[in-house]
Amino acid sequence: MAPDSRRLRNALSIREQLGSLCTRDVDWQRGFPPAPNDGVRPAAVLILFGVLDDAPASDDSGHVPTDLDVLLQRRSATLRSHPSQISFPGGRLEPQDEDAVAAAVREAREETGLDPAGVDVIGTLPNVPLPVSNHTVTPVLGWWQHPSRVAAVDHAETVDVFRVPVADLLDPANRVTSVRRYGRRTFRAPAFTLAQSDTLLWGFTAMVLSRLFDELDWTEPWDAARELEV
Repeated sequence: MAPDSRRLRNALSIREQLGSLCTRDVDWQRGFPPAPNDGVRPAAVLILFGVLDDAPASDDSGHVPTDLDVLLQRRSATLRSHPSQISFPGGRLEPQDEDAVAAAVREAREETGLDPAGVDVIGTLPNVPLPVSNHTVTPVLGWWQHPSRVAAVDHAETVDVFRVPVADLLDPANRVTSVRRYGRRTFRAPAFTLAQSDTLLWGFTAMVLSRLFDELDWTEPWDAARELEV
C-alpha cells in the first residue's frame, strides 16, 4: 500500500476510535480527586491529534500508527496554577465563549498560534475535576486536518509548544508513576517521560491521557512500580 493511502487509512481509523469514545458512557471522574462543592469554574482543553509530517507512514504493527501525534505545551514557571507543567492547550471559559468547544479552540489559538480552520472537532468527553485550581474541565477531542505552524505566543503563559508521537507515550519504557506528597498525604498517578522536553508529564494532563489510552485499548503493559517523585 502506498504511504499516502496508508496515512489516510490510519487517520480514518484513529478518528473513528476517538469519535466512538465520545459517545460512550464512561465515568471519567474515576481516579481523579473529587472537585470542591463551591466556586468551581468551568474550563476546557483541546486534545488535538494529528499526523507528524516528518515521520514515516507506519505499518499495522503496534497499537497506533507511528506518525500519530498529540499537541502539548509547557506552562510558564511564573503562573500561579500548574507552573512549568506540561499541559494541553486550554483554559477557563470566558463570557464570550458559547461552549467548551469554542473555549478550547480559542485558548489553543491564543497559546500556540494554531489556525482553528485546520482543526476538526470530533467531540467532547465528560467533565473531569481539577480541584487544585478549582475547575471542572471539559476535554475536547480534535483532529488536525490541516496542521499549521505552532509556537509559544505569550511567554508569560506558555514557554514551549511541541507535537509528541503517541507511540512514544505508549512505550512502556516511558511510563512511570508520579509521586506527589502533600504534607502527610501521598498521591500517586500515571505519568510519562518526554524525550522532546527532557521532563516529566504528570498531573491532570498525564492522568487524562493515560485514561484515554486505556479506554481506547491502546495501552501497553507497563511497570507501575517504577516511581518518580515530583
